[in-house]
Amino acid sequence: MKTQQTKFIILFTLLMSIGRIASAQESTAQQFKKLEWLIGKWQRTNPKAGQSGYENWEKVSGIKLIGKGITLEGKKTVFEEQLELSVQDNQIFYKVRLTGDSKLVAFKLTSISKDAFVCENPEHDFPKKIAYTRNGKNVKAVISGNGHSVDYEFSIFKEK
Repeated sequence: MKTQQTKFIILFTLLMSIGRIASAQESTAQQFKKLEWLIGKWQRTNPKAGQSGYENWEKVSGIKLIGKGITLEGKKTVFEEQLELSVQDNQIFYKVRLTGDSKLVAFKLTSISKDAFVCENPEHDFPKKIAYTRNGKNVKAVISGNGHSVDYEFSIFKEK
C-alpha cells in the first residue's frame, strides 16, 4: 500500500512539473505574440540632416522576428545593423549585430505590454537598455545607458 502511495505522489509531482513547464512555455509564446506589431517597414522621422533611416521587421516563425536597421546619406548606406527578436531557453531576447562585426549582442526582455517592450544587457557598454513604444502608427525606440540616450522615431511606411 505504501509503495502505491509513493508511486502516486511521484507521478502526481511529475505531472504537475510538466504542467508548469508547458504553462511557462505558453506564457513566453503569448508574450512573444505581443511583439508582432513591430512587423513591417518603419521610416525614421527624426534623422540627422541629410540622412534617412528605416527599420524593417518580418516574422520568420512564431518565436522569431528578424529585422534590419539602415541609415542612408542620399543613396549611400552609412550604418546597418541586423536585428532579431527570438525565444531562447524560454526567454525572449533582442539581438543586434552591426554589419561588418561578427559580435552579436543580446538584450534580455525585461518588460512587455501590448504597445511597448524593454530589453536590457547591463554588461554591455552602450546601450544597456533598448525600449520600443508604439503609439498608433508611430514607434519610438530609445537606446540608453551610462547617462546617455538616443531617440529614434519612426512611422509605419509599409505594413505587414
